[in-house]
Amino acid sequence: MTIQQIKYFLILAKELHFWKTAEKVFISQSSLSRQIQSLEDEMGVQLFERDKRNVKLTDTGKFLQEHWSIMIKDLDQIHRQAKKINEGTSGFVSISYPGSIAFKFLPNFLEILNSNLPDLKLELTEPTDENHEKLLLDYQTDIAFSRDKIEHINIDSLKLYAEPICLVVPNNHWITEESLKNLNGLKDEKFIISGLHKTTFFASLLRNLFNTYGFEPKTSIESDFGGMILNLVSKEIGISILPLSFKFAKTPSIRFIKLQEEIDLYINWRKNENNNTIKKVIEYAKLMEK
Repeated sequence: MTIQQIKYFLILAKELHFWKTAEKVFISQSSLSRQIQSLEDEMGVQLFERDKRNVKLTDTGKFLQEHWSIMIKDLDQIHRQAKKINEGTSGFVSISYPGSIAFKFLPNFLEILNSNLPDLKLELTEPTDENHEKLLLDYQTDIAFSRDKIEHINIDSLKLYAEPICLVVPNNHWITEESLKNLNGLKDEKFIISGLHKTTFFASLLRNLFNTYGFEPKTSIESDFGGMILNLVSKEIGISILPLSFKFAKTPSIRFIKLQEEIDLYINWRKNENNNTIKKVIEYAKLMEK
């Protein structure tokens, strides 16, 4: 029994005419008769009652017509989906990302994917420990956006762009872009920042920054969640240092003052990736490279 034989049967069951059916499926009437006979012989059932003038479904034929119609429809849908996956236009892709890109870059990127790959299903994860390398190697994520390049023999990375890091202060704070010569004048300020003891890339960047200016900040609140930090700064609970991307969150009552230091954004993926859908998503990300 083949799928093609079942399709021949379903068309004949609808037409109830061998010659018309043969024309529709582009085979000879004798070939169609042999295919149907072979199907009946293999199953050991009679599907049609036929004489010289009429073709009529048996009760068995009616039963199989009902159930095989559903099966073939489902099978055709599965085949179409498999073809889309093979072409890289459908499927499931998991993406991990730092919270700072959630306000501009990531929404813009997802808009492009939605326009060009409308059947794609995405899973978005913002890992707090930023261990994107482990997520990729353990197949817990397929594409990782990160602030540092992942140096691993089995991972490819591409730098997309660089942006300044900024001092984030309430609107009425005394410091301005003109008055900020260096960070030494902020020794007595309360900071709301990521814990400097952590091993994440941004925590390391902050440690190096404060070491450069020779002081340890007075950290009043530790947090890795930029959205929360912005809200706390707007309530004048403290000041912070964040990538410029957070400016696009448009939190009211705060100002961003650019510092000299910059931070990068990389896209990382498993080397020699065979999944065409993942490869297509990577190609669209490359188009956003600045």
